[in-house]
Amino acid sequence: MTVDVPSEAEAANELMRLAKQIARHDRLYHAEDAPEITDQEYDALVRRNAELEAQFPHLVRPDSPSRAVGHAVAASPLSKVTHEVRMMSLDNAFADEEVADFVARVRRFLALEESAPVAFTAEDKIDGLSCSLRYENGVLVRAATRGDGQVGEDVTANVAHIPDIPAELTGDVPEVFEVRGEVYMEREAFVALNARLMEEARSAAEAKGEAFDPAKVRQFANPRNAAAGSLRQKDASVTASRPLRFWAHGWGAASAVPGDTQFAVMQRIGEWGLPISPDLVRCETLEAMLSHYRAIGERRGALGYEIDGVVYKVDRLDWQERLGFVAKAPRWAMAHKFPAEQAETTLEAIDIQVGRTGKLTPVGRLAPVLVGGVTVTNVTLHNRDEIARLGVRPGDRVKVQRAGDVIPQVVENLTCDEEREPYRFPDQCPECGSEAVAEEGEVDVRCTGGLVCPAQRTERLKHFVSRGALDIEGLGEKTIDQFFALGWLESPADIFRLKDRRDAILALDGWKDKSVENLLASIEAKRRPDAARLLFGLGIRHVGVVTARDLMKGLGEIARLPGKAADIQAYREQNPRGEGESDGKFNARMVDAIKDILEVRADGIGTAVGFALADFFHEKHNRAVFDDLLRELDPPRYEVETKESSVSGKTVVFTGKLETMSRDEAKAQAERLGAKAAGSVSAKTDLLVAGPGAGSKLKKAAELGIEVIDEAQWAQIVAEAG
Repeated sequence: MTVDVPSEAEAANELMRLAKQIARHDRLYHAEDAPEITDQEYDALVRRNAELEAQFPHLVRPDSPSRAVGHAVAASPLSKVTHEVRMMSLDNAFADEEVADFVARVRRFLALEESAPVAFTAEDKIDGLSCSLRYENGVLVRAATRGDGQVGEDVTANVAHIPDIPAELTGDVPEVFEVRGEVYMEREAFVALNARLMEEARSAAEAKGEAFDPAKVRQFANPRNAAAGSLRQKDASVTASRPLRFWAHGWGAASAVPGDTQFAVMQRIGEWGLPISPDLVRCETLEAMLSHYRAIGERRGALGYEIDGVVYKVDRLDWQERLGFVAKAPRWAMAHKFPAEQAETTLEAIDIQVGRTGKLTPVGRLAPVLVGGVTVTNVTLHNRDEIARLGVRPGDRVKVQRAGDVIPQVVENLTCDEEREPYRFPDQCPECGSEAVAEEGEVDVRCTGGLVCPAQRTERLKHFVSRGALDIEGLGEKTIDQFFALGWLESPADIFRLKDRRDAILALDGWKDKSVENLLASIEAKRRPDAARLLFGLGIRHVGVVTARDLMKGLGEIARLPGKAADIQAYREQNPRGEGESDGKFNARMVDAIKDILEVRADGIGTAVGFALADFFHEKHNRAVFDDLLRELDPPRYEVETKESSVSGKTVVFTGKLETMSRDEAKAQAERLGAKAAGSVSAKTDLLVAGPGAGSKLKKAAELGIEVIDEAQWAQIVAEAG
């Protein structure tokens, strides 16, 4: 098997993307208790980052995930606490071989003979929220969450309500001893809490005389989220009402350590009155460690709490001290993670949900089944291709997997051999009846209804008035939502008929004469909009700010667009791919035809843009909305005014982060200066404008000897052109 090794530039770019992705998921998990991906998906990102850093150690970033622990404490009513001894995370293992490698690394580091015994402790890894308890002279003086490992949140008042955490320890306790462990919630308590929250919401709605909507009740996704949300409360009485538990798994700052081994110290912590894992054991061989892992895994589903693995630690404390730490984890410990939990149930129905961008997402409705302590009734089916791959149909028995805190997924169809008709993915939007299509090369099916689709309408209206589009001041998101709910805004043209509702707007709470007059004046000022902005405001897929300008440069009059779209549609239907014609030749032929029809030669105009225009205007609804809009507006002919400048006639590429303008704004500036704004560096490139974080484009420009300037120098060129 061959393994693709990325180039240095590719590795640098991927490390940058991974750093951003992992930081975002760290924030969602640790700071907001709202993760979006599974533990396994997160672990895969971390492992890929580690692989690239091992291959290219000189590319390790200052913000590398391998250097981070948890996440910085977000804005919070809880005060911050700086840990005297940093709270570290653990490296993970997913296979027996990786555990064996861990044991071998410990031996090599300590220069031990193969026959020399090395003992480890092994205990189940509970899925909770890390917490540190500082005891002075046996009395609890402070409790804090892990946060980013260095700074956490003060939750002292809150943990006072957790029965497992004593206010005072018994026995011979050192003057200062910081116990570390996990705050968690048992499965039954979690189910009962969610039921209580639902009932409280129902009662509140009835008291107000309002209709009760269970879908709007915010419930916890799993016991870990419930524990985290319950502990991190400003009002400690809320924590007191939540059934939280705690057990200890280690320690931090200590004036003295009561033992020479991990196992002995943990036994002392238990004797002082703090719970420790009932499955904490001491193992003297690799086989014993793996055997304990398998034994706990077999009992995992029957436990009253959620665990996600087993943690191994070198038992001797003097060896732990010698082994020390890497960037964010101890060399002497490792977490051996369990695979995702699975269960079998029946797929009762497949519902199609339409997102705000028109994407049709299939959701499976299941016969309720308990997976990992959570009752699961819905499962994501991702897209049309995933349904076809699994061969699932309503009525099938399926195996589902809940891996972390996201909607579960189907991993296997258990009745795929039964002779029944396959599921037919809809080719019409269930919300508006418009065509639902997947562009060539894409798996997602999208509604082409756009401006008339109820699932998309308010988002489309917000886009229409946004800064890059018509930029109507005073018509913000809340106002659009309010007017839409009142039935005043069904399509963009309705915005320009709001003048007829002046008195009705004035009667609404929060509206005064001046604010109404300002809003209506802002709307009237856009009666003759820039045609490219108007086109961008329609929200046609693949038609961004720059593409809209490119299209209007060729068309001149926006009213010509529906006819051109119809011509593209006709050409597409009448000129299918020829027998034996390669993908490349077919695409090139289509691109040439589309550019000829649209009368443009811009690089960014191709099949994606052409087919998106054809699909949009192929819908009668969209043509009706467009015609209605032009009855209200009178966009002048689109003309591009260019100025003579030092870059006139040159090809300019922008890369990296631009700090004073958007990339689209920079490209527009280039065009006004008579330059061509390209998206990639080639031998035809004359100038590269590089901001912070410039990567492969900067490297290629250097190789080709292309002139490179920074953003400030570009601003000077713009200023000199007037």
